[in-house]
Amino acid sequence: MKAMMIHKLTDLAVNSKPLVPADLPVPVPGPGEILLRVHACGVCHTELDEIEGRTPPPVLPVIPGHQVIGVVEARGQGSELYNIGDRLGVAWIYASCGHCEYCLSGRENLCPGFRATGRDVNGGYAEFMVAGEKFAYPIPEIFSDEEAAPLLCAGAIGYRSIRLTGFKIPTGNDVDIVHEGYPETLGLTGFGASAHLVLKMVSYIWPMTRVYVFARSDRERSFALQLGAVWAGNSGDPPPEKMDAIIDTTPAWKPIVDAMKNLKSGGRLVINAIRKESQDKESLLLLDYPAHLWMEKEMKSVANVTSRDVSEFLALASKIPIRPEIQVYDLAEANTALYELKQGKIRGAKVLKIG
Repeated sequence: MKAMMIHKLTDLAVNSKPLVPADLPVPVPGPGEILLRVHACGVCHTELDEIEGRTPPPVLPVIPGHQVIGVVEARGQGSELYNIGDRLGVAWIYASCGHCEYCLSGRENLCPGFRATGRDVNGGYAEFMVAGEKFAYPIPEIFSDEEAAPLLCAGAIGYRSIRLTGFKIPTGNDVDIVHEGYPETLGLTGFGASAHLVLKMVSYIWPMTRVYVFARSDRERSFALQLGAVWAGNSGDPPPEKMDAIIDTTPAWKPIVDAMKNLKSGGRLVINAIRKESQDKESLLLLDYPAHLWMEKEMKSVANVTSRDVSEFLALASKIPIRPEIQVYDLAEANTALYELKQGKIRGAKVLKIG
């Protein structure tokens, strides 16, 4: 099979082609596993973090990619959940131990044995991939392969971020009911793949909520307004009003400080980011207790995703339906997609078309 692999950690500012093409044997599924013929794989900022060493793979080389869409090509011993030819998705959560306190309480995202697709095991930048059947998800027919791929990370992690605001997300037949207690105002800091899907979700489940977007480029701000934001500005710009909750998707510390200032009393900041730039830590020194933390403001981080997040989000996304803005590349163009992502050349989500 054809694959693109990370062989060593590198800085994309220096090396614009960090992935190495490879011809590899097709993997064989073990007990409880399935072999997927990969059709598409989303390109994520987390791949940049893997390549540049901020969340490094434990073993190299490795095939990245954790927004995988494919069909079942073969089944390992005891694998009975899916049939040959079923179309499935694989997300960031590849496996967990299944028996710790976190797994038993539905919080397998916090499991000490959590393994990530495309970092701890080979992922979807390849023509074939092995996955555990318990962490593979049927893909609604309404979506094409390329549309579905970003839903598995940008969408699922965005859905978890909304859950962590503390406001109730209506599900099932209640999705069309406007519940009491929805947020009047919500802020989004950063406006890439995940945030643009969050805005689409919020516009549907809480149609009366006013969404404010803080983004660094005119293009991102314009895109946010096109999708229904009531206001868009820079991270440091004062918004017209304070917010019930803010979801941050940036890799920097300063937007955290700005966001805490923009929260209402009792508001919550949800940080949807796998890391923050170390050289920006001096921004934390700007925290002013009365302005940023007083009046029971909260700060909460997002760690990975659970199976529930992926399953519930796919159901919600198909009902709305959420169709992500996508840019499509061939597998051989993976380095180009990553380099453009590094440079901030993004509108919606980038996806590799494979096979």
